[in-house]
Amino acid sequence: MKTLALILFVMAFVSNTNAQDTHETDTFKTPEGELAIIFLGHGTLMFNYSGLIVHVDPWSNVADYSGLPKADVILITHEHGDHLDAGTVQKIRKDTTEIIITESCKGAVEGTVMKNGDKATVKGLSIEAVPAYNIKHKRDNGEHFHPKGRGNGYIVDFGGTRVYIAGDSENTPEMKAQKDIDIAFLPMNLPYTMTPEMVADAARAFRPKVLYPYHFGKTDTSELVRLLKNEDGIEVRIRNLQ
Repeated sequence: MKTLALILFVMAFVSNTNAQDTHETDTFKTPEGELAIIFLGHGTLMFNYSGLIVHVDPWSNVADYSGLPKADVILITHEHGDHLDAGTVQKIRKDTTEIIITESCKGAVEGTVMKNGDKATVKGLSIEAVPAYNIKHKRDNGEHFHPKGRGNGYIVDFGGTRVYIAGDSENTPEMKAQKDIDIAFLPMNLPYTMTPEMVADAARAFRPKVLYPYHFGKTDTSELVRLLKNEDGIEVRIRNLQ
């Protein structure tokens, strides 16, 4: 029985490793361990922090979750279907999984609500909820695609490396006021979030060391690279996050 259990464990480990390897991955050294960022697509990310697994806006349209590690922490930015996929949340949660949601997600999934500005420690990670909303782009009826107060971005401190996942937002005053951000994910899909010019404006304001445009759809990412090419201290990285 012990031999069979060992074989099954190895098979599961290899399956999970191979699944991760099919997606682009960047690795960073933090003061307290290695942080791997797995780019699943669109606004969907996975972080592996020395074995602690954090999923952000898990969505079955961009990944086969049957081969990915289950979550220790799940962060949901808001209630839209490409960010809140209740079926996928159920697939990757464990009995010990901590799920962070917004008020607008209640009823779809169970979790701990964080409001704009809230701070919490989850599985040893310091997490801050940053307002995520539109200041410009609106629907035909005049309402913003993402009204203020409904969505969160999250700043997660991975052992001293601060990662800002902005959610669906524009270059708001709260975004531009951030400090000491090592890695930032800023959305760039029209007409719902930011233009390359708006992303560049935000990046110049809070100056992340590494900037990933994400959730960018058909937006020309080379325009953002051009806008920030002379900005010392900001490295723009393009990954498969349409």
